[in-house]
Amino acid sequence: MLKQSPFILYSDGKGNIFEDISLYATGRSGWDALPVPEEDWIELPEGGSLYELPGRRGIGIDVLTGEMRLCTKGWAVAAFIPPAHTGLYLAAYETEKGAPTLPLFCYTAAAWQDSKFFVPAVRIEQDIRQDCEGYDWDTINKGVSTILEAYPQNRLIRHLAENCCLTYHCPAARNYFMGRWECPVPSSPACNANCLGCISFQPQEESITSPQDRLNFKPLPEEIVEFTVPHLQTAPFPIVSFGQGCEGEPLLMWETIRESILEMRKHTDRGSININTNGSKPNAVRALCEAGLDSIRVSTNSARKSVYEAYYRPNNYTFEDIVESLKVMRSYGGWTSINYFVFPGMTDSVEEYEALRELIRETGLNMIQWRNFNIDPDWYLGKIGVVETGEFLGIKQLMELIHEEFPEVKFGYFNPPMERIKGRFEVDFAH
Repeated sequence: MLKQSPFILYSDGKGNIFEDISLYATGRSGWDALPVPEEDWIELPEGGSLYELPGRRGIGIDVLTGEMRLCTKGWAVAAFIPPAHTGLYLAAYETEKGAPTLPLFCYTAAAWQDSKFFVPAVRIEQDIRQDCEGYDWDTINKGVSTILEAYPQNRLIRHLAENCCLTYHCPAARNYFMGRWECPVPSSPACNANCLGCISFQPQEESITSPQDRLNFKPLPEEIVEFTVPHLQTAPFPIVSFGQGCEGEPLLMWETIRESILEMRKHTDRGSININTNGSKPNAVRALCEAGLDSIRVSTNSARKSVYEAYYRPNNYTFEDIVESLKVMRSYGGWTSINYFVFPGMTDSVEEYEALRELIRETGLNMIQWRNFNIDPDWYLGKIGVVETGEFLGIKQLMELIHEEFPEVKFGYFNPPMERIKGRFEVDFAH
């Protein structure tokens, strides 16, 4: 634990980052800058990185006077924290007129002390599946070559290899080509939501661009089954996961997915079949449960209908549908998670806390995946029309309160394999 607050960072606009020892770093919650408790700072985890925030001046606490002031020596700096970690505070800054909209990454506060970078965060997940030191590019490249050779006509394999793994370095795709854990299965080129922060499709008139290209074809059940069955049969802790960042909404392809699940289960009962979804079609979820779906992860920025619909801008479905999908999955004895986009000041607001408690009670939720929200904070709050975020608890306190009231609800960052679902939840993948 740090003995004192760490110092603010700034960038010179040329890729160089410096500390300013006249200012302690602050964090941001909602629209406000505030001091970060010393015990909330951890060393920037392996795989983390730092960003310059052009057109923005960092807000710090003057070491001598204790007053808040801007760091005018350069641009503000934020951190990307790697998977398995959840940020507790955003980077605090003041945005100048004409500053560009930030791309779709997370912007956690960052600081410097004792020759190390620090971030306010917690490791929420012990699973090592996306720890950067676990990836070996020789093994990945060999896996890509071997699998492309084994399935030369399979368009989905080519997409996973050339697009997901080799171009975007998708962690799930890299793991698949290393023959382990969760196998991603993109299945839908279309979507029935217009999420503000969509990572695979942005309208041309928007000021942000998508960081990746969307799947542009409809896979056939045969293409899906061809590589998922061997994965389920041979990988350690195997999961087959429909619904990826490079696609639209997989429930729009539920018939194809249903056929694929039925076929997979003719060959093996090993592993877990999961879908990552917006939960918009409860009847499709029911059909998939009857085919053998084991788990569902529903993404949401909020447990409140108004905040959810302002961000997702759904077509032909409502917030109530996603709640119903979670209930349907539980009624079949399946595992339910929410992919919960954490935005300090919004996620931990008193209203959101009450709504989350209600969602857990109503759906019998199994797990919360506390995910960092990849979005420009000012842009997001402006787009959904939030001028005042109100009273907040602090992300850490929110987690503690939820855990205390609902000890059976698991916390994490990834979809658990069947071995963890069946009770050995704290299994250490390193051994």
